Amino acid sequence: RALATQPRLLLLDEPLAALDHARRQDILPWLERLRDELKIPMLYVTHSSDEVARLADTLVVLDAGQVKACGPVAEVLAGLDIPVVLGDDAGALLSARIEERDERWQLARLAFNGGSLWLRDTGLPLGRQVRVRVLARDVSIALDQPSQTSIQNLLPCVVQAIGPDTHASQTLIQLQCGQSVLLARVTARAVDALQLKPGMQVWAQVKSVALVE
Repeated sequence: RALATQPRLLLLDEPLAALDHARRQDILPWLERLRDELKIPMLYVTHSSDEVARLADTLVVLDAGQVKACGPVAEVLAGLDIPVVLGDDAGALLSARIEERDERWQLARLAFNGGSLWLRDTGLPLGRQVRVRVLARDVSIALDQPSQTSIQNLLPCVVQAIGPDTHASQTLIQLQCGQSVLLARVTARAVDALQLKPGMQVWAQVKSVALVE
């Protein structure tokens, strides 16, 4: 009904809040097509980090009616000055392209501005642009390039910033990887043991990557 009026702008105030997971997965692709094909600007209000990662281009963070952060969605999600997402949902959002398929092992390689990542092959065509989420809980840090490890995704990075997480025992590490940013969650004890500081060159070990779909 809203589209029938040919609106110049759509305001969606938590449109999926009352739906179960299955119904959300039915509607989200339709909202993506609405964004990409009809080119109607959407002001989308949500508390869901999954919906933000999938739909948003620009993210505005409000707290008690005040704007706390505003900018490109990947940049705001990975910021430590005013953390948008803490706990298990904290992580980075990357724009990537499907570059290669390993049919033997059912894996696909995604290239992004900072390296590449392997993840399970979902059948998307080569050259397809995708968004991927790398959660901080799935990233660990090594001072030297790891060898003989089961983790397939190893990326050289530079420590940009170190900030607190939801519990005093945990810290969030912001890593610059090329022109992209990752987050890693490690214990405060590990930060002390490794003597991690901004400017240090380290290796990010990425255990898991998820397509935003």
